[in-house]
Amino acid sequence: MSVGISNGGVLPTTVPLHDYDNPPPEVDNGTSGSKRSSAENVLAEKHGRFSTVCVEEGKRPCTGIEDLSKNDIVRREVTIDEGSEKTRFLESSDRSEGDQESLSYMDLLSVVGGDNLLLYGEPSNLVTAFLKGFTVPGPRERAESKYAKKKVNLGVMLGVYLPTIQHILGVTMFIRLFWLVGIAGLLHTFFLLALCCACTLLTSISISALATNGEVKTGGAYFLISRNLGPEFGSAVGFLFYLANAVATSMYLVGGVEILLIYIFPDLIIGGKEVQTETGAMGMMTHNLRIYSTVLLIVEFSIVAMGVRFVQLLAPVSLLCVIVSILACYAGGVAKTFDNSGSQHICMYGERPLQAKIILPENASISSICDYCTYETMNKYFPYDCSNGTCSEAIRCINGFTGFTAKTFFSNLFPSYMSEGEYLPGRVANKRTDVFQDVDATFFQLLAVYFPAVTGILTGTNMSGDLKDSSKSIPVGTIAAQITTSLIYFLLALVCGAAIDGAVLRDKYGQSLYGGMVLAYLAWPSEWVILIGSFTSTFGAALQCLCSAPRLLQALAKDDVIPFLKPFAKVTKKNEPFNGLILSTVIAEAAILLGGMDDIAALVDFFFLMCYAFVNLTCALYSLMRMPNWRPRFRFYHWSLSILGAILCFFIMFSTHWFLAILCCILFGAVYKYVEWKGAKKEWGDGIRGLALSTAQYSIMKVEEKEPHPKNFRPQLLLLFSLINVEDMDDVRHARLIQLASQLKAGRGLSIIVSFIRGDPLNVRLRADANLVKKHVEEDMVECKLRGFSKTIIYGENQIAGSLSTLIQSIGLGGLRPNTVLLKWPIHGDYLSTDTMDSEYQTFTDKLLAATAMDMCVIVAKNIVNFPHMKQRLHRTMDVYWIVQDGGLCLLIAYLLSQHKVWRHCKIRVIAIAQENDNNVKIEKDLQDYVYRLRIDAQIMVIELSDPEISKVAFEQTLLMEERTRLAHEIRGGGGASDDTVPATTVTFADRFEVRKQIEKRGSMDDLLASGQETQETIRTDNPIKPNVDSYRSYARKSGRNLRRTMEMEWRKFRQLDRQKVQKMHTAVRLNEIILKHSSDSELVILNLPKPPINKQGLSDYVHYLEVLSENVKRIMFIRGTNKDKIVTTS
Repeated sequence: MSVGISNGGVLPTTVPLHDYDNPPPEVDNGTSGSKRSSAENVLAEKHGRFSTVCVEEGKRPCTGIEDLSKNDIVRREVTIDEGSEKTRFLESSDRSEGDQESLSYMDLLSVVGGDNLLLYGEPSNLVTAFLKGFTVPGPRERAESKYAKKKVNLGVMLGVYLPTIQHILGVTMFIRLFWLVGIAGLLHTFFLLALCCACTLLTSISISALATNGEVKTGGAYFLISRNLGPEFGSAVGFLFYLANAVATSMYLVGGVEILLIYIFPDLIIGGKEVQTETGAMGMMTHNLRIYSTVLLIVEFSIVAMGVRFVQLLAPVSLLCVIVSILACYAGGVAKTFDNSGSQHICMYGERPLQAKIILPENASISSICDYCTYETMNKYFPYDCSNGTCSEAIRCINGFTGFTAKTFFSNLFPSYMSEGEYLPGRVANKRTDVFQDVDATFFQLLAVYFPAVTGILTGTNMSGDLKDSSKSIPVGTIAAQITTSLIYFLLALVCGAAIDGAVLRDKYGQSLYGGMVLAYLAWPSEWVILIGSFTSTFGAALQCLCSAPRLLQALAKDDVIPFLKPFAKVTKKNEPFNGLILSTVIAEAAILLGGMDDIAALVDFFFLMCYAFVNLTCALYSLMRMPNWRPRFRFYHWSLSILGAILCFFIMFSTHWFLAILCCILFGAVYKYVEWKGAKKEWGDGIRGLALSTAQYSIMKVEEKEPHPKNFRPQLLLLFSLINVEDMDDVRHARLIQLASQLKAGRGLSIIVSFIRGDPLNVRLRADANLVKKHVEEDMVECKLRGFSKTIIYGENQIAGSLSTLIQSIGLGGLRPNTVLLKWPIHGDYLSTDTMDSEYQTFTDKLLAATAMDMCVIVAKNIVNFPHMKQRLHRTMDVYWIVQDGGLCLLIAYLLSQHKVWRHCKIRVIAIAQENDNNVKIEKDLQDYVYRLRIDAQIMVIELSDPEISKVAFEQTLLMEERTRLAHEIRGGGGASDDTVPATTVTFADRFEVRKQIEKRGSMDDLLASGQETQETIRTDNPIKPNVDSYRSYARKSGRNLRRTMEMEWRKFRQLDRQKVQKMHTAVRLNEIILKHSSDSELVILNLPKPPINKQGLSDYVHYLEVLSENVKRIMFIRGTNKDKIVTTS
């Protein structure tokens, strides 16, 4: 094998392709002036390893294919954009002659990819070219790009572990954990912490799996959920996640103000220290919290507005303070164990811990409380209990911080749940002197209060853009941080329960310690370590939340799935989402107005829990479905763990504050439906679509492919449109037929609309037009709220019949397939079309035959333009003419229509057609009983069709039908007339009109033919009607020779009429008369569709019968069932 290329008319000689180890050297091809991009040079250098060569005698090497023309050469241009994932290949065959001349050896190799891959001669698809142009934009590439902002490559410790710990360890741990131990006891506290930590641990496992299944971009958890559960779920969860961050800002601020006012600067309380216990919704202490929290919120707003850099400066300081504070608590427990002589004491009156402010004189130190815990003091405040130096209960000054002792441990082992205003379970406190509970303290109340302390596990996910290897850092850092903080909580709870007296632990606000923080008095070496550390941590955590909330809102707005958030997608020149910052501040202020920290914490719970629940559900969904794209690098997950995590989230939500959980679910549902209503036109490859596909596949496999039980029957509609060209889609009849299908949607059945377009299926432009037709149909379906599918089929010339037959036989999947064909009546006169195969009349009959052959139900709407549109409201009757038993389909269709708002006010009237020998009274009674058992409200009528005399109209219509059939046959080139008829060319339309006119003057056909002598020729099927030859001839002589000849021809036709055709036409005429008499004011007439003939020759007559039957009827639907029950009386 050898190859070569012509160059400038010189035909090179070729050498065999066998030297694969020695590639030819680079040579100058005489076009050094032409420039190539750096990317092309790289590709050319890489292609140097190929060894396909051809050498022109005495000149430079070349390569190519023999007889390859210049115009066949394909140029490939590769554009590599730094910092992006784009690789563009441009193929062009219109290269100029000069450029073609300049093609070098390497250019040609870059075209064909070397002879080793010549079989795959598509240069833009070679994997080698793809890999050379593809780069993953990791931190290094983004840092090196001159267009990208330089970022640091954070590892596990600095990128995930420490920031997550900082976010988790917050104010709740310092001011609520000890109270939790005092109320719930160590056993219940450990169980409560186990619930919270198990929830976050399972969620951490799920988030690790999701975060390592692809690159996580801006938005963190919102990005993961939205891209995996779709825009509807993602937007709803993302919005709640945003609210969680915004409201958490207020929770941290209120907690920080509580530390500031109660423990650090109590003199700042408006109203004095006396109002510390007024913690109700309208209490003075609550107002203090609102005022000072608002001031701090304004300060934080100003800091965040200056940029994220200022926020990040405080992060290390805050984290350091938290770590030191926790170590101080542990050290204090150990120190108190060895020496508790200097520990703080409290005053007890019996089992009542007393407020220090009523015992100590003004400006006295809490350390001297034992000096004032005497009978004299008690006599002053308890005159009824204390007299003559004695009191009814013992007065004690006890050490509140005992260090680790078995007595303290076992005394704090069991719970002491109390109601509001109690100092011990079942014992009401004196609110003026005793330490009491300000809320009902139950297990689930404590669970709601403390759960925010374990949130913050998504911090590492939100920082994925700054991580060196997110697939490694996020799982390790998140799970390690969660386990670390869980151990901290358990150990701190154990320290509190084993080293602090229960009376002090139950003192929520440190009233027995003269307003001091309980953990601060435990700390070593000084209480100020805890006070400063806790306040700093709250201020820093609030800054983090207020900084991240606007960015999360911006991510939501940029996705453009919630239209009213669009203004928040804008950023300032410094890339700061200032609009989102304003909204987040307003929401945080609204949460501050709720009052105390415990109330705000309950609200934060539900927002975070909803987000965690959907993170777990997302992981479980992908794990169970085993989607091909589900390939997380983190392997230590299982769907059962994710489901357990989701169950825990919902359990905590509904067990703590069920009404708030319901409100949160309502808010979630409102956002979901809003996004769905506005049309979430985002294709993110989410799992909900995959779940729908899997569910549909499972359901279809479960549905048996056989006739359903009558109770399960529902019309599964197939609408067939035949379009000669794309412009036919604007026909109003198509839209009205879609609206009619929508009005039948009470059946909750499948709807499929198939549009047939004539043309070349391989024509690209026609395929684009077909897509436009499909889109047009889908828009009509959306407009009339018809849920279903739209398809377009392009068929070749004269292939409509085969295409229809194939479609009807193959459409559907298993048991989910259409069972009813909905058609519109063809245009009047279309039977004369010269287009023998594709006329609307012809395609209508093809559809009718194919549907009947496949044993499908058929609904034909005649005068479809008169059918109501979606905004009309009809009020009269729907008349169902019950002629034959078709399984009750006519009655079922009438009932389904009556469920739609268009037809809702119409009454159903069932009109049975009886024959001469039927018992009309019994038929009416039986029909009333049958309709009653069907649970359908309908009026009953019985009309007898007993006129046996064939009318003049029946003969005329039969003759017209014969003429129309023959005329259509002649127009389509079907041949001449038969031997026993006058050629059609000798008869004009004027002659036929004159005959009709004379017949009208004479009266009926019976009058015309009744009085003459009998003739030996009779109608072909022994028709007993006798012609009056004399009167006929007398009339003909008066009309002239031409008219006589015409009438003789007409007479011969009357004699040749088929008796059966005349009888059928007679039935159609009589039914039409009955319909016009009884249903002239009806909104709709529903009638049985007669069985179509088997052969196509009889279809023309069949259609004519139906035209006569429905003549002058405003709206009529022909319905044909399958002779199987479609509606039953049983339950």
